Amino acid sequence: MAAMLGFMAVTGVLGWLNLRGLSAQVQLPDEVYAGTTTAVSVRLENRKKILPSFLIDVALSSGSVWFLMLPPRRPESESLFLTFSSRGKRSLPSATISSRFPVNFFIRYTRLDLPATFTVFPAPRPLGLFLQGGKPDTGEAVAAAAPGYEGDLAKISDYRGGEPLKLIHWRLSAKHEVFKVKELSATAGEPLTLDLERVPGRDLEQRLSACSYLVNRLVKGGRQVGLRLGEKVIAPAAPTRAHRLKLLGELALYGQAED
Repeated sequence: MAAMLGFMAVTGVLGWLNLRGLSAQVQLPDEVYAGTTTAVSVRLENRKKILPSFLIDVALSSGSVWFLMLPPRRPESESLFLTFSSRGKRSLPSATISSRFPVNFFIRYTRLDLPATFTVFPAPRPLGLFLQGGKPDTGEAVAAAAPGYEGDLAKISDYRGGEPLKLIHWRLSAKHEVFKVKELSATAGEPLTLDLERVPGRDLEQRLSACSYLVNRLVKGGRQVGLRLGEKVIAPAAPTRAHRLKLLGELALYGQAED
């Protein structure tokens, strides 16, 4: 009995020391989208001066990573995958640190706070997913773009006078009592402001997802893009990554209460 109690005491102290002095940091990518699996880097450090730590499991939300051994003062990193269900400003829950060391009879736990906050962008969804079978023949917009004469087809509408003859849709006009004309999006070189209220979608979240898709596609294509979100207007700017992330951030936080 004495030997058993002594063994339990020794293993208890070793298990307690094994989890002492650990610190964790989590690094997320610049672009995190709702409903999309995201790779997250977990950095764990053993701050003890001499003793290593063994068999460390770090559980974070629905994922976990495993560290076989952590030498003193030599941080190690592993990756896990997380999914965030909704857009907006988010913070990570506490990480649960556990270990079966030195024997497999007991699992010891501790929790580490992760102060990181980050923004989850709306899931980018192509416009076609939200049109509910609408056809350009009906005049329903298929893109949120300013009118022009050289861009992609935006919609079909009635002839109002003044439109160039090259824009008349002759085949479709033969089926109607009035001429039908093609309305084109603005040329690629002109700045464009996306109006959230005019983007297709059944509800706000669908419109935000469509805007997220358009921002990514247009800015990466070299277009100067801005946003109109109710009364707030973000002016078009150079198609840089920083400007694209700024627009996505505005979409992510739209309609949410500020802290």
